[in-house]
Amino acid sequence: MKKLAIITSHPIQYNAPLFRLLTERNKLQLKVFYTWGQTQQGQVYDPDFKKSFSWDIPLLEGYDKEFVENVSAQPGAGHFKGIQNKDLIQKIEQYNPDALLVFGWSFKSHLEVLRFFSGKKKIVFRGDSTLLDEPEGFSFKKLLRRSFLKWVYRHIDVALYTGAANKDYYLKHGLLTSQLMYAPHAIENERFYEQPALNYEQQAEQWRKELGIDNDCFVFLFAGKWEPKKDPLLLLEAFCSIKNKELRLIMVGDGVLKEQVKQFAAKDERVILLGFQNQQKMPVVYRLGDVFVLPSAGPGETWGLSVNEAMACSRPVLVSSKCGCAADLVKENGFVFEAQNKDALVKAMLSFVDQKSACEQMSLKSKTIIEQFTHEQIAACVEEAV
Repeated sequence: MKKLAIITSHPIQYNAPLFRLLTERNKLQLKVFYTWGQTQQGQVYDPDFKKSFSWDIPLLEGYDKEFVENVSAQPGAGHFKGIQNKDLIQKIEQYNPDALLVFGWSFKSHLEVLRFFSGKKKIVFRGDSTLLDEPEGFSFKKLLRRSFLKWVYRHIDVALYTGAANKDYYLKHGLLTSQLMYAPHAIENERFYEQPALNYEQQAEQWRKELGIDNDCFVFLFAGKWEPKKDPLLLLEAFCSIKNKELRLIMVGDGVLKEQVKQFAAKDERVILLGFQNQQKMPVVYRLGDVFVLPSAGPGETWGLSVNEAMACSRPVLVSSKCGCAADLVKENGFVFEAQNKDALVKAMLSFVDQKSACEQMSLKSKTIIEQFTHEQIAACVEEAV
């Protein structure tokens, strides 16, 4: 059985189920090396949420792992020097894998791993960058970045691309089609599907009543970080400009724009703010809305996995053109609008309001589409790549 070393920064709710599944399938022997060693206790400080928290679902069960000491003076996943491991390469060599699966290159230690093991071990790479934020036209800055990234990706053998925008990015940076394997971005769909024993829809209906939302109301929902990249203020501006007493907007989350969000909510009683909600609550949270909205402006909205989650909850979606998932997930189950364009967002929101009867079909379509985006597909792809 081939041995695989997985190099990633810290436990993430989207990846832990994949690691468990790979272990259960028993086609590879794997070990996960977590390079942000300070996260071993489960507490992570998120500068966007401006708080420390731990997920309320198990992220460390069912697979072999090791937390590697991070000696960075400013540890964190937000900058290149935030992850520096003095003995990561030595630990990988001791494990002696046949191949490495490296998540991201933009940490000092991860780039060192790519450089050290290139040509010695098969290197499979996982990232989800796109060209959606790249300015048009020529610039020396863009030329230098393109040259640097081509150099980075010369160190890998196979890239697992997440969708159409990510594939275009890899091709633009020197990888060949033969080096690319489709491993669609996925979540733990089953956790969000309706569960007869839990009655998520019924829980959401009761919660809406407690929030004072009548059955006749049509609800837009945003769930995520209140940060410039997600552009929640654009959504608030667009919603508040629509004068319809039967509309509601629920904003779920927290972040650096909290005060501005609160100011908008204070001006319009139709806006309802809910704070940060942990993972176990999210299958109910998404069902509070009739439509899920991700209005991201970027830069860096490489996918938008909250869209996967909303679709698994059978919700139509409205996403901006800066969301990496737009080309892959939004078909007949919603709309894509031009990012940072309030008029375009208002028009799209009114399209849902005017087509309330079509939302039921869009809901069914969301569920059908997301069933094709699974961890099983990623696992099979990793096994084939190794």
